[in-house]
Amino acid sequence: MRQIRSIEILLIEVIFYLALWLFNDYVAMYLSLIFGSIFFFILLFTGIAELIERSKVSRKYFWFMAMSALAPLVAAAIFFLLGGEMTWNKM
Repeated sequence: MRQIRSIEILLIEVIFYLALWLFNDYVAMYLSLIFGSIFFFILLFTGIAELIERSKVSRKYFWFMAMSALAPLVAAAIFFLLGGEMTWNKM
C-alpha cells in the first residue's frame, strides 16, 4: 500500500480549512487558531523532548505535525488573497 506524503497531507488539510473558510469564516477562524496552536505546541514539545533524548519516532511524524500546524495559516492566506473577508465582525 502506498504511503501518503507530507505534501499530500498538507493539500488535504488546506482543502478542508478552505472549505471551512468559504462556508463559515467565524468558525474557520476559531478552528484554525485552535487546531493550528495545538499542532504547533505538540510539535514544539516533541521536538524539545527529541533533542533531550532520542526516540524511535520517525521523521514522518514531525513532518506531519509541521504540515498540520501550517495548513490553517496557508488556508487563511489563500482565503484573504482571493478577496475573502470576515463578514461576522461587520454587524
